[in-house]
Amino acid sequence: MINTASQNQGTPAAQGSPFFPPPITKLEDTGLSLLWLQDLTLKIFYYQGYLSGFRAAEELALPFAGIVDQILESLKREKLIEVKSSQVGLGEGSYMYAITIAGIMRAREALDRSQYAGPAPVPIDVYNESIRRQSRGRVAITSRTMRQILSNLVLSETTFQRLGPALNSGSSIFLYGPPGNGKTSVAKAFGNLVLSQVMYIPFALYLGGQVIKLYDSVNHQRVPITDTATNGTGGLRSGGRRDPRWVKIRRPFIMVGGELTLAGLDLVFDDTNKFYEAPFQVKANGGILLIDDFGRQQVRPRDLLNRWVVPLENRVDYLTLHTGRKIEIPFDVLVVFSTNLPPRDLVDEAFLRRLRHKIEITDPTYEDYREIFKRVSQQKGVPYSDQALAYLLQEYYIKRNRKLRASHPRDLCDQMLDIARYLAIEPAMNKDMIDRSAQAYFVDI
Repeated sequence: MINTASQNQGTPAAQGSPFFPPPITKLEDTGLSLLWLQDLTLKIFYYQGYLSGFRAAEELALPFAGIVDQILESLKREKLIEVKSSQVGLGEGSYMYAITIAGIMRAREALDRSQYAGPAPVPIDVYNESIRRQSRGRVAITSRTMRQILSNLVLSETTFQRLGPALNSGSSIFLYGPPGNGKTSVAKAFGNLVLSQVMYIPFALYLGGQVIKLYDSVNHQRVPITDTATNGTGGLRSGGRRDPRWVKIRRPFIMVGGELTLAGLDLVFDDTNKFYEAPFQVKANGGILLIDDFGRQQVRPRDLLNRWVVPLENRVDYLTLHTGRKIEIPFDVLVVFSTNLPPRDLVDEAFLRRLRHKIEITDPTYEDYREIFKRVSQQKGVPYSDQALAYLLQEYYIKRNRKLRASHPRDLCDQMLDIARYLAIEPAMNKDMIDRSAQAYFVDI
């Protein structure tokens, strides 16, 4: 159930309209208590030293008028901060404040509980509602769109026609097949499409006094927002058209590989800083999570898939606080499992049934291989030759019973460029260069 403050945050009257963080104009709108906001403000002053009112508003990601001015006034009354200087004509927001000895003592007490000292968090139920609202804002994929985003890849028509519905499902995709044929490239092409769409997420989440850091500058790409009024010196004024605790980002595309563990899929509590970091799938909410090299993680594939059963089927995930308390969070993630290993070596039929779309990325045909080689050679500046390609195929594939791989043309062209630079000659695609490149690249196993 969402409380009154939360309703002001995440449930505008017009249901079904695009989500937009509504403005907040008073303390009650934040969904946070004055005492908690006082502690957060004191921790910021403890670390930052002197701050103007406007600067404090920026650090807290809250409007100055109506909210931060009230926090500062309450701290001043309790003699936890004091005014050190002021500038005439710019209002109270320009006053320089400093923390007092009493304020330092209280800040240290607050830091013992949690060292989080950043933007004010958003109540988790407000975030949950925002994800549900924004899940309805995804753009449906058509065949024309798919041809645009996959235009740089050479895929069979059968594979191509299966990828579009899989992407539209927003659920799960199992990409499998031999290495080097573009599974990761397909997933990244999906990511490029997702990154063309935007959404809002909070800097951090609040739950019963605990903070969960959500925004991640590594995995989230911010989009400039021009809808917030400022005071001319960078501080946030009241009357801004959105809640400044929210960040506008491109829908996330997050890729994890062999480093993924079961612990990494739950809330990560920092024992030193005493706040949480959101797990990968929460940071990927509203976008795509690519699990690359599935089956090569430190955890068994069966255990990893067991962890995904409830989220994939019910679109809800359950995370555990270090106190043992379980919290519910929407699971609005397209999970892409990509593997080079045979599916039978990873999971059984019951597990595969839970994955919505299973798509094999097969070896290219000879015609596909030729098309890939022509494209790559043009991109890399290696003059293409049908005769040289025919020699390559005959000598190094057909005679040696070697499988074609979509990545080979790129790698062989790179070999030609390396050799040409060493010999101080122009790159060329001829018999001698093919022999040199293939002998340096291929290994008979």
